[in-house]
Amino acid sequence: MTAAAWQLPTLAVRAGQERSQFGEHGEALYLTSSFVFENAAQAARRFSGEEAGNVYSRFSNPTVSAFEQRLAALEGAEACVATASGMSAIMALVLAHLKQGDHIVTANSLFGATVQLFNNILSRCGITVSYVPLNDPAAWEAAITPQTRLFFLETPSNPLTELADIAALSAIAKAHDILLAVDNCFCTPILQRPLALGADLVVHSATKYIDGQGRVLGGAVCGPKHLTDEVFKYLRTAGPTLSAFNAWVLLKGLETLQLRMHAQSAAALELAQWLQAHPKVARVHYPGLPSHPQHALAQRQQASGGAVVSFEVRGAREEAWTVVDQCRLLSITANLGDTKTTITHPASTTHGRISAEARAAAGISEGLLRVAVGLEAVADLQADLDRGLALIPA
Repeated sequence: MTAAAWQLPTLAVRAGQERSQFGEHGEALYLTSSFVFENAAQAARRFSGEEAGNVYSRFSNPTVSAFEQRLAALEGAEACVATASGMSAIMALVLAHLKQGDHIVTANSLFGATVQLFNNILSRCGITVSYVPLNDPAAWEAAITPQTRLFFLETPSNPLTELADIAALSAIAKAHDILLAVDNCFCTPILQRPLALGADLVVHSATKYIDGQGRVLGGAVCGPKHLTDEVFKYLRTAGPTLSAFNAWVLLKGLETLQLRMHAQSAAALELAQWLQAHPKVARVHYPGLPSHPQHALAQRQQASGGAVVSFEVRGAREEAWTVVDQCRLLSITANLGDTKTTITHPASTTHGRISAEARAAAGISEGLLRVAVGLEAVADLQADLDRGLALIPA
């Protein structure tokens, strides 16, 4: 059998590994800044790209390459470019494919740091952005201008787990010769493969589920080689590089990704059902629940509802903070994708730097809490949350 015939669990463990002359079973970790050439002529060929091979770890390292090949195989992509973080992956994608005067259409429901990147940094480069409802394809099409070059979206969104119909947006984008990039952080290729649904590029914060244990930062852009090559050119010069050590840790994370995503998603569904029945909870946002507005789309587009549950308490910031402050088991941190369950108040953390008006447009209320479910016993998570929920007045 070849890698092309392997299924996802096998790809997650085996794809991308090339053993050295020592025949190591685990992937080798190449901690080196540069690589030695046989002679001046070979050095010249390597630098020019005439000959394949490693040159300098800012843009070529065997451990990083192994991670890139494995993630590309899981996404069904021709190629992948790894970066230092998820945010640097988004930055690299945009600056590789857009220029001054170009326009992006994106969603109201977007990670706070991405909003900051689009509004405060890309604007200095002369790139403009329009925000539309994530789940309204007609609004995306109406926002197109002659300068539009990119549709960018998260599905499910952070933190409300709203969904976009990737296939529908792909049809619109292709009709107007616009690139469609999907942030697949919440689902990973285990639960959703955007390229198979018509996306041109997939972005990852590998810091989240791909690592899975909150150890290192990393990012990636996956897609056809002619598109990722432009990202590679940007990375080679600008240098938002994934370290070899982080790539090695992420390779280990990919080996258990299938098991973790299914186990954490099952736990998230159980927790979401409990929260939905809780008298102190006003609303639960989780694609695996029939009450979710895009539940039918989630069933078509995703393998499960994912591992992130957001819910609104009966009250506002004071009540939400009460729940957070009473947690003794859940980790109070804005990271997600960990085997340890985390809780955060988006309005004052992940989305705290955007305006109140932008938060309102994205549906992020003061009573909203986001829980990224890990691998603990669900009954223990329920007991920890119920301690704070019990203090909210009836």
